[in-house]
Amino acid sequence: MEKRYVVRANEKISNPMSREEAIKKVKEYHHQGIGAYIVSEDEGERLKNSHWNTPRWN
Repeated sequence: MEKRYVVRANEKISNPMSREEAIKKVKEYHHQGIGAYIVSEDEGERLKNSHWNTPRWN
């Protein structure tokens, strides 16, 4: 069974995709100046169903 990944960028999570597709998507975001990273499909579900706390620096 092929492992699936999701890309998280700008508080949004993509649909599951292959590793190669996820890498390509992160590179596209990088060229656009958008920070993004790859997580497993399971971790993506956990992030999707939780409140994301953005750190605030004083």
